[in-house]
Amino acid sequence: MTEIPFVKDFSFAYGEPARLSPLIRRVIANNPGPFTYTGSGTYIVGGDGAQTVAVIDPGPDDEAHLDALMAAIGAARVSHILVTHTHRDHCGGARRFAERAGAPALAACPHPVKDAALDAPALDEGADYAFRPDRRIADGELIQGDGWTLEAVATPGHLSNHLCFALREEKALFTGDHIMGWSTTVVAPPDGDMGDYLASLDKLLARDDRVYYPTHGAPIEQPRRFVRAVRAHRLMRDRQILDELRKGRTKVREIAAAVYADIDRRLLPAAALNVYAHLIRLTRAGVVETDGAPRMDGEYRVAD
Repeated sequence: MTEIPFVKDFSFAYGEPARLSPLIRRVIANNPGPFTYTGSGTYIVGGDGAQTVAVIDPGPDDEAHLDALMAAIGAARVSHILVTHTHRDHCGGARRFAERAGAPALAACPHPVKDAALDAPALDEGADYAFRPDRRIADGELIQGDGWTLEAVATPGHLSNHLCFALREEKALFTGDHIMGWSTTVVAPPDGDMGDYLASLDKLLARDDRVYYPTHGAPIEQPRRFVRAVRAHRLMRDRQILDELRKGRTKVREIAAAVYADIDRRLLPAAALNVYAHLIRLTRAGVVETDGAPRMDGEYRVAD
């Protein structure tokens, strides 16, 4: 088993702003769960006394959390609200927060799958089909304020519209759900794509970020080591899935039950989605075969 250096213990108090660096504070929403860990962390970017701040991932539509954010921001003006991707635990409260703060919400695009019946099953809070950014932002775009500069870094995989945000002044990267310190990321088709996810990991390995700040969990202080371990872990899953196919297991869910035998049973639906994403990638690569297009309920076999 490839060891990922998870960081699972850290101190926090719900609703209380924690100073993490000269330019970064975090407020954690009280929405813990099997996929949100201790809850959604919202980041406020701007030093003490800054006239303008940015807010990254305003979190769920929760009045207490929005109140805590407004109290933490105080007299500063919110110039930008940045959304890493369109899951409700990240942007469910974005519209109400934008109205209260008088600031635009920026994201890559609305949720990519328009029909919930065609989307991946909801995990915890699921997709936010109603969210519409006030302005779309693209890879490499700069957002600037009082003493801070954030760069959008496109990292598709978890969702095709996933963005990370790099704080240039501190070589820090806000990683949303692309990299999380407490767990691996769910890659759920049809929009989640394992090939894109691995390519986005390679993109991060080419960067020189000093620290990662995920939306869920603690900061990651050795980011390249962590990403290398996550990448190796995903490739190991490829090998495990191929081994299960050779043993005669042909269905997504039976493969997931074998490969993820030690996880919390509540997480098995997410594990099955990950296996499905791996099988799609392996089918595209010609390593695995299935009849017709890959399907969640399809049967798979190792290619001859």
